[in-house]
Amino acid sequence: MSSDAWVLASKDIQQAIGESNYANWIRPLDFQGLDNGVAHFDASTSFVADWVDRNFAEVIKTQLARRGLEARRLEFRVSGRTEPRSEPEVEAPAARPVAAAPAKPDAELLGAPIDARFNFDSFVVGKPNELAHAAARRVAEGGPVTFNPLFLYGGVGLGKTHLMHAIAWELRTRSPELRVVYLSAEQFMYRFVQALRERDTMGFKELFRSVDVLMVDDVQFIAGKDSTQEEFFHTFNALVDQNKQIIISADRAPGEIKDLEDRIKSRLQCGLVVDLHPTDYELRLGVLQTKVEQYRKQYPELVIADGVLEYLAHRISTNVRVLEGALTRLFAFASLVGKEITLDLAQDCLSDILRASDRKVTVEEIQRRVGEHFNVRLSDLIGPKRTRTIARPRQMAMYLAKQLTSRSLPEIGRRFGGRDHTTVMHAVKRIEELSARDNQIAEDLEILRRMLEA
Repeated sequence: MSSDAWVLASKDIQQAIGESNYANWIRPLDFQGLDNGVAHFDASTSFVADWVDRNFAEVIKTQLARRGLEARRLEFRVSGRTEPRSEPEVEAPAARPVAAAPAKPDAELLGAPIDARFNFDSFVVGKPNELAHAAARRVAEGGPVTFNPLFLYGGVGLGKTHLMHAIAWELRTRSPELRVVYLSAEQFMYRFVQALRERDTMGFKELFRSVDVLMVDDVQFIAGKDSTQEEFFHTFNALVDQNKQIIISADRAPGEIKDLEDRIKSRLQCGLVVDLHPTDYELRLGVLQTKVEQYRKQYPELVIADGVLEYLAHRISTNVRVLEGALTRLFAFASLVGKEITLDLAQDCLSDILRASDRKVTVEEIQRRVGEHFNVRLSDLIGPKRTRTIARPRQMAMYLAKQLTSRSLPEIGRRFGGRDHTTVMHAVKRIEELSARDNQIAEDLEILRRMLEA
């Protein structure tokens, strides 16, 4: 009886998490039954068991409960099966010959499931991200590799992971035969350490170097991990030599990732490096409008007053995740209390988010804006170079940091390459003098101030 309930629950799980996630993680499991509130499963590897337990346990327990099986927790047994599975397409032979190893590459390799919600149709394109979107689209079309790697970088909540998922989803849809592997840098490191512990580094190398597309998210997390960097470097080179596509994301440009080996920085910079800029008002409003259309299917009875979306797009400028989270909370709250979403309701319901999102200019943001305005790299802005084309923007950045932040002079100096506070004092005084008699400097300062305070 419990096996019948699992078959029905499996269909619900598949619908909840998507076909790709189900095929990679749930289908390979063998349900052994329920005993004293514990659902027992057989898993092919400890990695699959750990991943399912961390990411899909709640979904499994919920769907089992709907079918009359109350499970407090899941328990997995890792074993080499000799009996055939109930689903013939994943039947495992008693002895696993070497030639059969590639038969299940994605289930073994995939470090993170692909979220079908994060596709190109749901990605809102605006001026800050149009280049990144176009580059991602080009890669997702498949065909000859035009730039390798594609390196996407930007701050939190600007759409890097969304684009990574969209590329993977599009590639798998267009070319199911491709072996597309998407994982975070942390998961790459975990798999490598696991291979070292199990003395199977050759298996690790063969698996990762036999893929068609390798996608690594948040690559900055391997910085300072010498052994992982070494393996990543050789994997990168092996795939490039085979003309296989590599897509990387990080929170900053390759040259600005501290403790990342120079040879890796060089490799990452040899492809197309694209910056996702902070969102502007129009893009934030577009994101909100798109999300509202989606929420109307879930909350068809709710009414949202004019001006609410515009208010949120103006006030919450940190990142898109915070913006979407605010809208989710607002719709949920309004549906529970049965009220129209008005400006007053939004202000009351989101008071903590609105307070946290009040504009706070940082030294790092000033450096980035000044660098973009004068076309100066961050490494030069905080570095030792003293040529006029670099020294003047550096002084203006120090001046703005003093005017727009609460940082002390020593703190500002430390963020400019460990400079002394007297250097910052000199820069502030110098810019005050120059702006009083040089209209161009005064105009540049005003433009930068408006951008930073917008």
